[in-house]
Amino acid sequence: MGAGRESAGTTTPPGADDRAGSRVDGRAERRLTALLTCAMAFSMLQLFLIGALGPRLVDDLGLSPTLLGLTTTIGFGTAAVLSPAGGRIVDRIGPRRSLVALLVVSAAALALIGAAPGAGMLLGAVALGGIPQALANPATNKAVLAAVAPARRGAVTGMKQSGVQLGAFAAGLPLAALAAGLGWRGAVWTAAGVALLTALWASRALPPDPTAPEPPVREAVQPGTTASAAPAAPTAPTAPAAPAVPGRAAPVPGGPVVPLAVFSLFLGAGIASVNTYLALFGAQRLGLAPTVAGALVAVLGATGIVGRVGWAKAARPGRAEWLPGWLATGAVPAALLLAAAVTAAPLVWAGAVAVGVFAVSANAVTMVLVMQRAAPGRAGQDSAFVAAGFFAGFAWGPPLFGTLAQGDRYGTGWLLVAAEFAVAGAVAFHWAVRDRRTRREPAA
Repeated sequence: MGAGRESAGTTTPPGADDRAGSRVDGRAERRLTALLTCAMAFSMLQLFLIGALGPRLVDDLGLSPTLLGLTTTIGFGTAAVLSPAGGRIVDRIGPRRSLVALLVVSAAALALIGAAPGAGMLLGAVALGGIPQALANPATNKAVLAAVAPARRGAVTGMKQSGVQLGAFAAGLPLAALAAGLGWRGAVWTAAGVALLTALWASRALPPDPTAPEPPVREAVQPGTTASAAPAAPTAPTAPAAPAVPGRAAPVPGGPVVPLAVFSLFLGAGIASVNTYLALFGAQRLGLAPTVAGALVAVLGATGIVGRVGWAKAARPGRAEWLPGWLATGAVPAALLLAAAVTAAPLVWAGAVAVGVFAVSANAVTMVLVMQRAAPGRAGQDSAFVAAGFFAGFAWGPPLFGTLAQGDRYGTGWLLVAAEFAVAGAVAFHWAVRDRRTRREPAA
């Protein structure tokens, strides 16, 4: 992108910035990574806070477990609907404006949650929080492609994707502890203030966005190459994006985008149920104090950070295609540990660790795959399409679990989560096998 090129002191042909990656020095890369990590954290912080503070919200606002799950449905349903448009907006206006808007709207949503007198305003604030979720992945991915060298993109992507779990950790430990002293409203308002400060940081730290959108590029690019180095004809068949029409998004994304969106649908359904109900499960069924139950979400977040960074670094071409399936499969016994905690309470901590290492980490790998396979000019839209599948899963998973939690059938709920992870793994392996077979065929 023009801004990214200027900051690196190099020139990249129009439309090629998604592949070329303006090089930044180590210090600038660390600052960019920290900022993108914070942006990802705030994009979903409101929903992690609702999960971590669930026992307090149920008591103070009179919410039922089913209504608590509806907050996730409203937030991620809004994000799923807005994600395709969000990707096009990011591709048009650039990552700087998008990230500043993301952080300002996140602050507004958090402030409204803190002021909510009842369920109505709470649900409205969560719906508003769907906007930053829709912008987060396309905006941060676009920034990585514009400013980070190809060899470093996997590591930077894993770190910035870990920001989501940094939000979970912040909600489950420092903010939950703050709620014990200031009350849950004071904790949420504190988070809103920090989001505004981060928006100011983004507005000053990021280079200006281009003044005009870049023209779409039609040619497909081999994974692992830059636009300037891509051959005229690929040596192995890939699934190119549909032909671009000026001023209009391609109707059907190509390559792995659709299978990864389906994978993310089932993965998101399971993760959302864990995020929303883990603390409530600890408080209501296992008898944990609210602050200790919130610490379960912090454990989930901390292990998710480690897992996302580690697995994203390992997601090199040739290996990355198989990781989503293996990670989703590894998440199945993690959910079974939560089910077993109904009769052996200490297992809930092991289950939280395992869900963070496997299930939560898989989303970072899917974003690495999207950036490896996206055609020039399509990174924002392809990221948004996969994110829409993930958000749709977040929207429908918790209501199903909530109906079981309402009847105190948490064990059955965790078995449902295990089944969702198993389906996600099957979808991912099916695509990986087909992709390997296709890429081994001689070029037409």
